[in-house]
Amino acid sequence: MDWPHRGSCLCGSVRYAAGEFAPQMAHCHCSMCRKFHGAAFATFGSTRAFRWLSGEAQLASFTAANGTVRQFCQQCGSSLTFQSPATPAGVVEIALGTLDTPLAQRPDAHIWVGSGADWYSPTAELPCHHAGRSSELVCP
Repeated sequence: MDWPHRGSCLCGSVRYAAGEFAPQMAHCHCSMCRKFHGAAFATFGSTRAFRWLSGEAQLASFTAANGTVRQFCQQCGSSLTFQSPATPAGVVEIALGTLDTPLAQRPDAHIWVGSGADWYSPTAELPCHHAGRSSELVCP
């Protein structure tokens, strides 16, 4: 297995390896991503090739009312992975801000902008979806 990507949490306790990412990666503006990341949006990429390299015992998870599960480091609080009930088996969504290696691929959309922060407006450089990717386009 080729593991071109490596990542870690802020304190370095948790480290992972990932394979190639799926073509679609997005900036998510939903209220849960905003609150979990403490930012206007969170950027995720998904892969079928993922493994923890160290610190797995330091992981904690939060399961939201909608069934989404977010894993984070108990030491520093870094958000690491996300899975929704709709995520296909074997697919892991990774918070791309935790990557330590370069990533040539770029996000291709803004999603859930309908519930985004009122103090931030995405630019029209990428398609902006009101909710998920299949929802209406609503770029500024």
